[in-house]
Amino acid sequence: MATIILVRHGENDWVKEHRLAGWLPGVHLNDNGRKQAAAVADRLAHLPIKAVYSSPLERCLETAVAIAQPHGLPIIELAEVGEVRYGRWQGEAIKTLAQEKSWHAVQHYPSRFQFPQGEALREAQFRAIQALEQLVQAHTQELIVVVSHADLIKLMLAHYLGVHLDLFQRLVISPASVSVIALMENGAVQVLRINDTGPLLPLEKTPEAAPDEKKE
Repeated sequence: MATIILVRHGENDWVKEHRLAGWLPGVHLNDNGRKQAAAVADRLAHLPIKAVYSSPLERCLETAVAIAQPHGLPIIELAEVGEVRYGRWQGEAIKTLAQEKSWHAVQHYPSRFQFPQGEALREAQFRAIQALEQLVQAHTQELIVVVSHADLIKLMLAHYLGVHLDLFQRLVISPASVSVIALMENGAVQVLRINDTGPLLPLEKTPEAAPDEKKE
């Protein structure tokens, strides 16, 4: 069993301006984002974290550095949890994109949607889930952190919650929020936290019930 803490990066000016930064370089945390990163690092400082993985984009790496520092851990870049590749939509304002005919599809039928000259959301979900499953094999009985992006974290949570991809937009993932999943070796999954921005008490898993207990 491995426990994975999914952390969204802190705020940046593109978030405030409601624009899709995507994989554009040079998108850094703003002053508030740096405060958020420091706050989430403080919340996680008491936990026995064994590894910190991060999307290779600056806003995630800057958040990851703050988290890793109290534990004396290096940052391991993981491209598979990098932002969705938005293709032609990258860099555009949400207000402008909302005028596109395909905007309705990405909001209501995302399982069939592919960003123009970019990737499909189902492809982004698959690569992220594959990465997490490989981390489970590398970190049996350990607690690790993965710093990623709002859409990627929503896609990962939707998968482990058994929520259809078409409904993933119902999930909300705030800047510097924490979500926690426990992945068991026998295939079982427990989602322990979603979009948590408050103090983190010890992360306890619920013991699996015996077969006869589950029937009651």
